[in-house]
Formats: sequence, structure tokens, C-alpha cells
Amino acid sequence: MVKIIMGLKGCGKTKQLIDLVNVAVNEENGDVVCIENGQKLTYDIPHAARLIEASDYGFNSYDFLKGFISGLHAENYDITHVFIDSLLKLIDQTLDAKTEDFIDWCESFSERQNIKFTIMISADAALATEGIRKYF
Repeated sequence: MVKIIMGLKGCGKTKQLIDLVNVAVNEENGDVVCIENGQKLTYDIPHAARLIEASDYGFNSYDFLKGFISGLHAENYDITHVFIDSLLKLIDQTLDAKTEDFIDWCESFSERQNIKFTIMISADAALATEGIRKYF
């Protein structure tokens, strides 16, 4: 399952993400991972969630992110939920067909490995393609 939270800066996406991470930590029977760009969530995410700061790893493409997520899962089969904060900023991309392809890959990975994804995109929701909207 993939859920997209999309909106412009200041619309409450981060607050929603923090709330969802807290719910996942408290209700899911597995490990929760949150990938962020910058250290803005350090004090808001419960310590039971694994918070990964992207700049430590040199994220630069969707392919790199796919490999990173695959590696996380290969190392820890107990991951039940992956949160990705500010996807476009994380890999310094714009909203395009590659974004939709990445989200579709997450959906496929989710079905195969039984992992939920929640992905935040900082962009006007009106710019989302139909392929992205189906995950709202």
C-alpha cells in the first residue's frame, strides 16, 4: 500500500507525517523507518522509529532510492512501514514521469514484501498526474 501526502509548503504535511509515524509505531507489529532530508524530525519522531537522514548517504536518483529501500528490507525483514519525507527534495528532482514510476515501484514492492509506504511530496496537488492521484 502506498499513500501520497501532497501539498505546498505550509499546508500541514509534516504534522500529518509525524502523527502517522506515531500511529504506526504504536499500532504496527514491526519496524518503522522514516527517511528525511535534513534533521527537522529528530525530536518529533519517536525513538522506536528508525530515522534516516538522507544527506548521510548521498541520495541522488530514484534508482538509488530503490536500491536503498531494497537494502533496508534485505537487512531487516521486520520493516512494516517506510515513510519518505519530501521525496522531490530528497533526490533533488521535479515532479515528472520518473516520480510516478518510482511510486508505482513502491506499490509493487509493497505488495511483494508487505510493507506500507507513506510518501510526502512538496508540490501543488493540482500538478499530480492521474497515476499519482490514485495514491491520495
